[in-house]
Amino acid sequence: MEATGTDDVDKLKTKFISAWNNMKYSWVLKTKTYFSRNSPVLLLGKCYHFKYEDEDELLPARSGCTIEDHVIAGNVEEFRKDFISRIWLTYREEFPQIEGSALTTDCGWGCTLRTGQMLLAQGLILHFLGRAWTWPDALNIENSESESWTSNTVKKFTTSFEASLSGERELKTPTVSLKEKIERYSDEMQNEIYHRKIISWFGDSPLALFGLHQLIEYGKKSGKKAGDWYGPAVVAHILRKAVEEARHPDLKGITIYVAQDCTEMLSTEQIYSSDVIDKQCTSMASDNTNDKAVIILVPVRLGGERTNADYLDFVKGILSLEYCVGIIGGKPKQSYYFAGFQDDSLIYMDPHYCQSFVDVSIKDFPLETFHCPSPKKMSFRKMDPSCTVGFYCRNVQDFKRASEEITKMLKISSKEKYPLFTFVNGHSRDYDFTSTTTSEEDLFSEDEKKRIKRFSTEEFVLL
Repeated sequence: MEATGTDDVDKLKTKFISAWNNMKYSWVLKTKTYFSRNSPVLLLGKCYHFKYEDEDELLPARSGCTIEDHVIAGNVEEFRKDFISRIWLTYREEFPQIEGSALTTDCGWGCTLRTGQMLLAQGLILHFLGRAWTWPDALNIENSESESWTSNTVKKFTTSFEASLSGERELKTPTVSLKEKIERYSDEMQNEIYHRKIISWFGDSPLALFGLHQLIEYGKKSGKKAGDWYGPAVVAHILRKAVEEARHPDLKGITIYVAQDCTEMLSTEQIYSSDVIDKQCTSMASDNTNDKAVIILVPVRLGGERTNADYLDFVKGILSLEYCVGIIGGKPKQSYYFAGFQDDSLIYMDPHYCQSFVDVSIKDFPLETFHCPSPKKMSFRKMDPSCTVGFYCRNVQDFKRASEEITKMLKISSKEKYPLFTFVNGHSRDYDFTSTTTSEEDLFSEDEKKRIKRFSTEEFVLL
């Protein structure tokens, strides 16, 4: 009876804390984000220029951002569509209970897991859809109806098709063949299938491959549990294991590599090129000779207790690369997913917004809550020094080209400082990529356990 009473008290305490966090994080102040018209905006390797054209025009109210109180005709809509198309993963409530706890929400403790999910989601977007892909309904997200994107697309295509058959189009409109229409529609539908599939992999249920429940299970094997805070370095290793253990045919062609320390004294990370290439060339199917794509995660520190301003060029350089899939970082007590910058301000997506659970197993589940309607900005000076940067390379050739470009960028941004990470030819001493065991003892190598322990003492507490 005593044990049962204690369990009831723990459950009641957990529910009270969850209710408090739900109330705390469900109230989000909708503030405008200001962008300068005089400086370019970089978003995950893409550059946008906002040029002032008409002083009398007003920026659309639904855009959620203001550019010096003027409409900048240039690339504003293109930038907004690109940003909104990134997958946004936030706190959720009322999802299935996490095993071993009474938690049905991650409000107040899961923000780094969410930013890690966002980085991985961007890597999967690049892998399956490419960097040029954008969600067709991105600019309509705030005016979305209950109908699914798929049904809307079908209606638009049908209307267009019927109009072309009945000759209702104006003669000056360029004609498009039926074959081209069908091919275009087929491509859009295929992209939508992958768009939904990627989001479903991050659903808040025990079966979702990269959902919170699965990530927490892998976290347990490194000493973490639901309700604990997770640092960017720990999340990097959890993501690696989650991808390695994912048993889905579409994911056989992608893997994750996490950079390693070169010494105990220095925080410089090393990417062993031969190890990366080995991972890319190791195929689960003996008849598959194609290279694997790889997401490279590099945990770094940008200073001591505070971020060193000298590393601003490094962060800008990372976010300017076409290979970049973002940065798991934040400011003290909060984790953000950094995806771009303008001048000395970082552009990010914020997971600290509590939304209701969405059952992604339902056909045509709503997509709107998985896309952020407006960007946020933060001064680089407020950035916490602990972070993990990510890159995506489609094949071995792409990795070799990326390593050369990233090395050049590191030399330029490091100036007189020692680089935060380096590419090293050859193999590391004890990294084994052929092991597929999932036991607690073998989940992380001894080197990784030391790294995680060291980073855990340095990283900020995320609330």
